[in-house]
Amino acid sequence: MQQIIPKAGQGLVLECDAAGIITKVLWDDLGLSARLRTGQPLSALVERESRAKAHNFVLALRAEGATFDWELNVPLGGTITTLRFAGITSGDSLLVLAAKSNGELMKLYEALAAINNEQTNVLRGLLKERVMAERAPDPSDTSLYDELSRLNNELADAQRQLAKQNAELERLNALKNQFLGMAAHDLRSPLSILLGYSEFLLEDLRDSLSAEHVEFLETIHASSQFMLQLVNELLDVSIIESGRLELHIERTDLVGLTQHSVALNRVLAARKQINVTFHSAGEIPQLLVDPGKIRQMLDNLLSNAIKYSQPGTEVTVSLTRQGQEVILAVADQGQGIPADEMHKLFQWLGKTSVRSTGGEKSSGLGLAIAKRIIEGHRGRLWAESEVGKGSTFYVALPVEEPEAVADSPAGRADVDASRPGAA
Repeated sequence: MQQIIPKAGQGLVLECDAAGIITKVLWDDLGLSARLRTGQPLSALVERESRAKAHNFVLALRAEGATFDWELNVPLGGTITTLRFAGITSGDSLLVLAAKSNGELMKLYEALAAINNEQTNVLRGLLKERVMAERAPDPSDTSLYDELSRLNNELADAQRQLAKQNAELERLNALKNQFLGMAAHDLRSPLSILLGYSEFLLEDLRDSLSAEHVEFLETIHASSQFMLQLVNELLDVSIIESGRLELHIERTDLVGLTQHSVALNRVLAARKQINVTFHSAGEIPQLLVDPGKIRQMLDNLLSNAIKYSQPGTEVTVSLTRQGQEVILAVADQGQGIPADEMHKLFQWLGKTSVRSTGGEKSSGLGLAIAKRIIEGHRGRLWAESEVGKGSTFYVALPVEEPEAVADSPAGRADVDASRPGAA
């Protein structure tokens, strides 16, 4: 290939092999040669976001024999510039042309057409009608093209800024989770002590204290209990938001675990004259789960059912097997949830307009944590509700096949909590 004469116009002409590796720089008055060398792929010429498109350009050129009207963003003079690309194949070689505008690209076409060799003869035939039909540039077209190029450059700059901001937000979010975990961990011990001492004083000194002092202690006990629950939930949030949920998997008797949870929550329900019943239908197999996390999830569903139910009503807990799943259901006869607020249930801080019937407080975190726990077990958690009739929360946990049980790892399993259904 002869050296293209300077009259060829402002642009770039490269010769590449069939894989798109640069073998020669034939013409360059755009100042790109300083960072181009033979042996580099054509994609090294363009910015990172355009490399996949450059690869597709090479594939299209090899498949079609010639291709035109490709736009690729190229770092040029300290900014990102959109260049027009075209190419022609000859045997195992690729001839690639690039220029800032259609007019400059046409000048490269014409200069190449004046060179008598195999590649340009083929190019001459392909471009003859295109060159002859090319009319004089319309100033409005040039202005529009320049404006589009400017907007493309601004978009590329905005994308780079957005990528930087996203990286910074991820770093700050990780720091937030770390701080949240540390703060919650440091608060848990003193709150546990405060809760324990208030329980001790209420149990041992209630009869010797005045009604006013008993009320003070009950307020301290209730507040410290809520604060401790909130701190524990914040710890769970920091773990889940960091993308790792620890599950200590073991074979678990779900019936026994549920019975124990129901028995403990009956004490809370009795204070509001709410009856809690439990029944299981058929044979419920042992499941591979983290019993502590499942108990946490179940306690959350039961406490919510009690919290939002009126005195004198009933909460029913049931276990059934349906195919390869065990279904846990917690049904109440409470206020129900408006249909247009159901989507808030499992969101972080997703509180609805329904209020507790005994003045109990809620952090808005419990159901979101419960859902992540169940998804970590490859299960499902959903709810059905009707205003004035109550709500039912369903949990579906998979029944492991014998082979899966035998192959399952014992002990700790780190689950990617950011991926629903992860295991």
